Amino acid sequence: MEWSGEGYILSVQKHGETSAIIDTITRDHGRRQGLIRGGVSRRMRPVLQAGNYVSLTWRARLSDHLGYFNAEPITTHAAALMEDRLSLAGLNALCALSRVLLPEREAYPAVFDGFHIIVENLTDPDVWPALFLSWEMGVLKTLGYGLDLTRCAASGVRDNLTHVSPRSGRAVSAQAAEPYLDKLFPLPDFMRGSEFMGEKSHIPPRSIGQGFALTGYFLETRVQWSVNKSLPKARERMFNLLCEMGYATI
Repeated sequence: MEWSGEGYILSVQKHGETSAIIDTITRDHGRRQGLIRGGVSRRMRPVLQAGNYVSLTWRARLSDHLGYFNAEPITTHAAALMEDRLSLAGLNALCALSRVLLPEREAYPAVFDGFHIIVENLTDPDVWPALFLSWEMGVLKTLGYGLDLTRCAASGVRDNLTHVSPRSGRAVSAQAAEPYLDKLFPLPDFMRGSEFMGEKSHIPPRSIGQGFALTGYFLETRVQWSVNKSLPKARERMFNLLCEMGYATI
């Protein structure tokens, strides 16, 4: 068995004296792991960094084996973002979430494309937090837990949707939400509708904070609850840094 393609390094774990097991995300082959001989060598260490975009060739005798990777660098994002705390925190959170949320060997092209878009915009903190939220919404939808933000769960109206029910994952209009405000999640303006891909215009920090509270709750209670796990700490560190630097508020 053999395939070739391009993908991002998600994590690297030393294996034995000289090898490494890498976790990757690819567009056509999903999240895949494999062994790289000499993966801890001086030549390979700069290549095998989380967030780097690489050319991959995977080989195994049988399709269900771990297999062996060959990897060659295309873009070394990790080194480019190393001096920017916020960008690096975003990259680490993106890689960590991909590892824990996405099942192995299932191809999700739209999730990969969103991953790629975020990485390409990580130097612009006015843009990438909204893209990150769009990606998390896309992951929920891809895994079968998509939120319905197109109409009110109580009345069916499509206008003036201001909140989300934590029980149903459906939007609620301002009028229907009024008696239950303490039990509902605020729905930021820029997230309203069936889907979004982030906004180029400025989004208030409060809206970014509300968005991360919303997606985090459903990722935790829908996706991670079924496997008895929590979201990775890297996401919390990213959000805390967004707040510290004024791009999000609780």
